[in-house]
Amino acid sequence: MSSVHLIVGEEEFLAERARKKIIAQASPQAELSLVRASELTTSEIIELTSPSLFGDDRLIVITHAEVAGKDPLDVLLQAAVDPAPGITLVIHHTGGGRNKAMVKKFEKVATVHRVDKVKKNELQSWVTAEFRRHEVRPTPDVVHSLLEGVGSDLRELASAVSQLVADTDGEVTERDVRAYYVGVAEVSGFDIADLAVSGQTARAVASVRRALQLGESPVALTAALGNKVGAIARLYTTRGGNARQLAGQLGMHPFVIEKTMPIARRWSSQSVSQAVILVADLDARVKGAGGDPEFALEDAVRRISQLAG
Repeated sequence: MSSVHLIVGEEEFLAERARKKIIAQASPQAELSLVRASELTTSEIIELTSPSLFGDDRLIVITHAEVAGKDPLDVLLQAAVDPAPGITLVIHHTGGGRNKAMVKKFEKVATVHRVDKVKKNELQSWVTAEFRRHEVRPTPDVVHSLLEGVGSDLRELASAVSQLVADTDGEVTERDVRAYYVGVAEVSGFDIADLAVSGQTARAVASVRRALQLGESPVALTAALGNKVGAIARLYTTRGGNARQLAGQLGMHPFVIEKTMPIARRWSSQSVSQAVILVADLDARVKGAGGDPEFALEDAVRRISQLAG
């Protein structure tokens, strides 16, 4: 195992996973120190990275290196270039900050673990890969339903995948996703979104109210609505072509394209623009920008549904 590791990127969940994997591979007898780089002085780094007087193994995990001072980082780099015997050094740097130039220097002497943010159009691939970590090959409808039912938070998605695989012996179906993460299919986030963008105002609003009564999160329901409106925005002007051809161009899964295309073509440019604005405002409100999030959600669903009509 390498004695120096550099974790680079802003996705905290993936960074945490990388740290845990490195720690698990280290000697069980190694003394673990987990510290923030911003809290360390030059002398403290020297002390941490010096050989143990008793020859004990040490595992030093340093986070938030992007906000550390130049002098402490220079000393840390020296320690990484020539680590003392028994020392395993793990450094997490987001890749940005005032000393982002140091990343390239650390990359030359460390095993690098990339933990970049997962973009929205990469989520389906990420969830598929997460299932495959459990030796399960999910169908597109399972991946799509999980994203719409759980949202885009990687930690929650990973937990959902793990739970589903464990409880179904790897035979995961769309029905399982709905049963576990929606509760009642009629009031799932993705069904509410489908009702809204197809103009079924009364059913969409009633479903929102029922979902909230059952304890569904306004944030999760908003995420499902946002995903659907985003799909409409990418597809409403599309004419011709099959789903697989369009998937590569638009960064969407063929299953989503096939399901959304007929509805998207009924939307106008003006309606799409207004719906995108409504979703952006709703997302801010349900995340604390002000007002009653449940009222804001119901109002947005009603107005989007009316735009579709």
